[in-house]
Amino acid sequence: MMIDPPIDKLIKKAECRYALVCGIAKRARQLDTQYPDLYDRTGMKSISYAAKEVYEGSIVIKRDNQ
Repeated sequence: MMIDPPIDKLIKKAECRYALVCGIAKRARQLDTQYPDLYDRTGMKSISYAAKEVYEGSIVIKRDNQ
């Protein structure tokens, strides 16, 4: 269960839940490839770290125009 960041406030950072999940998952995959030792350095899994970045506003989830 995710406690931090609070999920009710995290949902407001994207236009819908699907976009939020896709955006956080995409960022977590980027973190896994760029920083494979992230868990050792921060003690956080990549998905939690990505959610924290979105919550803090350092990563913005936006819609791709196709």
